[in-house]
Amino acid sequence: MQSWIQMLSHILRRLLVAIPTLILISVFIFGLQKLLPGDPVLALAGEDRDPETLNRLRDLYGLNDPIWVQFLSWAKGVLQGDLGTSIRSGIPVSQMIATKLPVTLQLAAMSMVFAIFIGIPAGIISAVRKGTKLDYAANVVALSGLSIPNFWLGIMLILIVSVKFHLLPASGYVPPTEDFWLSMKTMIMPAFVLGTGLAASLMRHTRSSMLTVMRQDYVRTARAKGLREPIVILRHAFRNALTPVVTLIALLFGELIAGAVLTEQVFTIPGFGKMIVDAVFSRDYAVVQGVVLVTAIGFIIMNLLADLAYVLLNPRLRGR
Repeated sequence: MQSWIQMLSHILRRLLVAIPTLILISVFIFGLQKLLPGDPVLALAGEDRDPETLNRLRDLYGLNDPIWVQFLSWAKGVLQGDLGTSIRSGIPVSQMIATKLPVTLQLAAMSMVFAIFIGIPAGIISAVRKGTKLDYAANVVALSGLSIPNFWLGIMLILIVSVKFHLLPASGYVPPTEDFWLSMKTMIMPAFVLGTGLAASLMRHTRSSMLTVMRQDYVRTARAKGLREPIVILRHAFRNALTPVVTLIALLFGELIAGAVLTEQVFTIPGFGKMIVDAVFSRDYAVVQGVVLVTAIGFIIMNLLADLAYVLLNPRLRGR
């Protein structure tokens, strides 16, 4: 019981540390985007509008106020659950995020499934069969997954799978609440494209971690006891090799939330990444700030989940 109380206090400390982290991130993104060239009011009203109209729009959105006043006004709204309103569309940022984020979360989750089921078994096999043809083949596949650009692989899959063989939809998105199976079909190719690159990273990290663990005394002891090799590999070696892999999975999932821009563009998926790119080009400051803040919170949550996974995988950590 005491170990679980200690773990809970550790999580609370991590949450307290996350507060200044989020504040610093907010200050940086708020200040840096002000350095971008261009004027959001001109992007909204057009170049030919008269100066009086432009000035009224700047007053309306508080752009004539000092930067620190604008930041404090935005931060006060965030604390009240208000992320602001999009200058471009007039829609609340929280509503836009609530619409787009589930799309990217579905894509990220499916991509991670592909990555885990491809990368981790390949890493285990490569480590167990070190120096064999299977090891070399797995390393070649991993290097290919890291080298091939996502947009090129996506275009090739569309040409072969959709255009030539008509097996899956080429693009678009259907919410799973409307048609679950059609939603899965439309997301298989983009998820596979993202998952192959992640699988390559997972394979390399799993292989390296497994090779380190398999040289430990407890693995040799398990073999000396006469345990079958699959039990030694999966129960003793793989379980202890999972700690760095879990960390990588958490970080990769966080990157997927904000980094699936090219894949979403190729497959015409109205997700989180496309929204932030459009917001940057149109100088829609409120949207950029809201997206970055949500992304930062996502990274913090994934790291906390990784900490919990450590404890579940290694009970010895509960007492530390």
